[in-house]
Parts: sequence; structure tokens; C-alpha cells
Amino acid sequence: MLARHIHYFLAVAQHEGFTKAAAALHVSQPALSQQVRQLEESLGAQLFDRSGRKTRLTDAGEVYMRYALRAAQELQGGQRAIHDVGDLSRGALRVAVTPTFTSYLVGPLVEAFHRRYPNITLNVREVAQDAMEHQLLADELDVGIAFDEAHAPDIDAAPLLVETLALVVGRQHPLATERAIGLDALNAESLILLSAEFATREQIDRYCRQHGIRPRVVMEANVIGALIEVVRRTTLSTVLPATIARAHPDLVAIELGPQQLQRTAVLMQRRGGYQSAAARAFIAVANDVATGLEA
Repeated sequence: MLARHIHYFLAVAQHEGFTKAAAALHVSQPALSQQVRQLEESLGAQLFDRSGRKTRLTDAGEVYMRYALRAAQELQGGQRAIHDVGDLSRGALRVAVTPTFTSYLVGPLVEAFHRRYPNITLNVREVAQDAMEHQLLADELDVGIAFDEAHAPDIDAAPLLVETLALVVGRQHPLATERAIGLDALNAESLILLSAEFATREQIDRYCRQHGIRPRVVMEANVIGALIEVVRRTTLSTVLPATIARAHPDLVAIELGPQQLQRTAVLMQRRGGYQSAAARAFIAVANDVATGLEA
């Protein structure tokens, strides 16, 4: 009964009114109003101001909202725990990755996981790291794959693999036969790079500043596939994980030296959140696949 009251309370708060909330819940408005009244009576406090055109939370409602959201997360976790099947004969998993991983990690990872656990439904999203942490904390995701940077206090991050970024060029590029170049050579390159909203671009810019490199950025892209196509078809170069180039026969990864640009990829989860059998299995498969990629 309490779970229903919390569910109804959150719906009214979200929709700022009983009419829209009732429609979203597929219940009658009088029934919804009665349930919320019962909750207010049991708490001894008015949770909503009903006097305006929109129904708004009172001060007491704002306080209760924080605890109701937390309780709803725990109740959802409990529901998943009940339906969790230890033998992985069924189940679902919500996974997010930052954009560069879609180009080389997602394919082999999903292939390996589906081969072992074909009855687990995977929902894979491409999400920026800040949004990913927010979704993990809101219990909208089970596992995230991102980078080992500053994390929210309630996020646990476990190392997955070390990614080395390289100068990536097409086969027709003058440097395509080189295995490694010095950092100064980057100053002569015309680059196409990921745009500023990508964590990868921030890391590249920081790396260049630290080493006094001023490459000429002539083009930006916010889609990795488009960036790869441009590099493949022109003499422009880019900086991307070397593993991406190895996954595309028309691309070549040239090592940057003497100090490489590296970063650690991590598996992220909400601290203290329920970990399903599917999530545990996915993490095990991810570590296996990562080991193979690093070999």
C-alpha cells in the first residue's frame, strides 16, 4: 500500500497536477486524490498546494520528495531482485557507454555477452559521462562504461582497460607507413577532431597544451562515424584510440611519443545499488573482452 502511495505522490509532483497524473497512471482522478489525501493524513502534513492552476509541492512536500525518490529506487531494486534469475535464463540489463567505445568495444562486447546469455535483453545507450552518472544515480542504468575521472561520491568505478590514443590516418596519408612519430610532427598536421562536448576532445586539448603542441584543427565532428569516414577518404588526420584504427582496415594508427596519450576506462555502478545476476555476468564478460583487446 505504501508503495502505491509513494508512486502516486511522485506522479502528481512530476506532472504538477492530478488530472495529468491520473491519465499517466491510468486511474481515475478521484481515486488518485483520495490516495494522496490518505498519504497526507498519515504523515500529518500537507504535501501539495492545490490553490493555483498548477499543483505544487509545499515545503513539507519538497522534503518528503527526496525520501520518496530514494524509496522508489529501493522498491524498484527490490522488484528486480525478486525477478532476477540466477541461471540467467531470462532478464534485462541497461548499459551505457561514452561515444568512443561504440566504435570498437560495443560490438565485441555485445557479441560475447549475447553468445553466452542469449535470453538476456540488453538496452545499450550512448551517453556522455556526466549524464551517465546522473542516470546511474537515478537508477535508470545498471552499468556504465566511461573514463576514470572525477566521479560523484555515490558512484563506484572499477578499472576496465587502458586506452592509448594515437594519430589516426587513412592509407593514402603521407605518414601511413610510419609506426611512430614525435609530438612535434603534430604541429604540421591538419586535423579533424571530435567537438568540445566529448571527453576525448578535452583530453586531447589538455595533452597538447601540456606538451606545447599547436596542431591545426581544420574540422570538427560530433559523430565518430563521420570523423572516421573523412579521415578514410582524405589526407586529414585525427587523434583517436588506436584500437579504433585496428578495427578499420582503411585506417592506420601511428604511435605518439615519447609520452603516449593514455586514459583508463572504467565500469561504473551506483554505490550500494542492487547488482543483478545479469549485471555481474556482464561485468565478467566486459573484463574478458577488455583483456583480449589489450593483448
